[in-house]
Amino acid sequence: MRNKTLGFEIIRGAASILLALAVAMVFIFIISDEPFTALYNLIVAPLTNMRYIWMILERMIPIIFTGLGVCVMFSANQFNLAGEGTLYIGAFVSALCAIYFDLPPVLHVIVCILAAVVVGGLSMLIPAILKTKLGASEMVSSLMLNYILLQLGLYFLNYHFSDRTQGATMTFQFKPTAQIPKFLPNLIGRTNLSWGIVIALAATVVIALFMYRTKWGYAIRMIGVNESFAKYSGIKVGAMVVLCQVLGGVLSGMGGAVEMLGYFERFKWRQLPGYGWNGVTIAILAKNNPAFVPLAAFFMAYLERGCNLMQINSDVPAEMLSIIQAVIFLFFAAEQFLAKYRHKLVVKGAKEELAERTSGHGKKGAET
Repeated sequence: MRNKTLGFEIIRGAASILLALAVAMVFIFIISDEPFTALYNLIVAPLTNMRYIWMILERMIPIIFTGLGVCVMFSANQFNLAGEGTLYIGAFVSALCAIYFDLPPVLHVIVCILAAVVVGGLSMLIPAILKTKLGASEMVSSLMLNYILLQLGLYFLNYHFSDRTQGATMTFQFKPTAQIPKFLPNLIGRTNLSWGIVIALAATVVIALFMYRTKWGYAIRMIGVNESFAKYSGIKVGAMVVLCQVLGGVLSGMGGAVEMLGYFERFKWRQLPGYGWNGVTIAILAKNNPAFVPLAAFFMAYLERGCNLMQINSDVPAEMLSIIQAVIFLFFAAEQFLAKYRHKLVVKGAKEELAERTSGHGKKGAET
């Protein structure tokens, strides 16, 4: 039964993606004078050049972290949207550590990431405590928290840590010891892909093991299934809600640090980068399963690259990505989408399981 349910979710996800692409194709044929060129650049072109593939892997790094953070929180039925702000403030704090700390190479990177982890986790404590102590909606408080963290970061950037010798507002340059090295530059050439991709995949393994091999992960998932049952089973719901939200902040903060230290040389973000919102899409695509997050992140990064190429080489704007994301949301949120097919799978699985049990009892009776 479990295999059939997993198979259904994979089929449902693939169908949602295909329908989203079909809707995008309809729009492209309506608005474009060269629809086939646009479709080629959207779907095929991102995989025709190794440099494009490395760029897709680059764009995967931050959204893997935000996707993992959202997966943990969604698993407990906590609709938290502060991943965007915690990633931003994590990146800012890691940048300050990269500028003003004087440490050996590997240790410097670790300290910068740890600082971002602590700040991200503490930031996410705000909506978590408001939820558990005051019953405030975590969706509203976390959404507002994004802009508080953005403005806080901009205040310190503008008035305390800006390099006035530059033509734009940005920090001083990071020390070389704090930068995450490029990934196998002698093998793949000059790209911006850093060892952050390995850190992101390692984080995926750790979170998957945490969610499916520890009592805390089980408690978080149980709260998401039935909070009242979890409460009467002895699970400390309030503590687990705080844990999952802080863990989401930790992952988003880490993502901001890894992205900043692996891709940039100065901090110059003056607006939220958008990785947190993509993390929500990735968590939905992965069905809150951390093991599927890298695949969902690859798909989103592939679509982003395809939309950029489509904008450059045809007359279709890159905003087509937003349409595709919206349609994916629509079909994933529609509980009745393929419901009849799921019902057939459940009935078929129940019949097969009943038949196996009946045949098993028959064999035992014959042996007796």
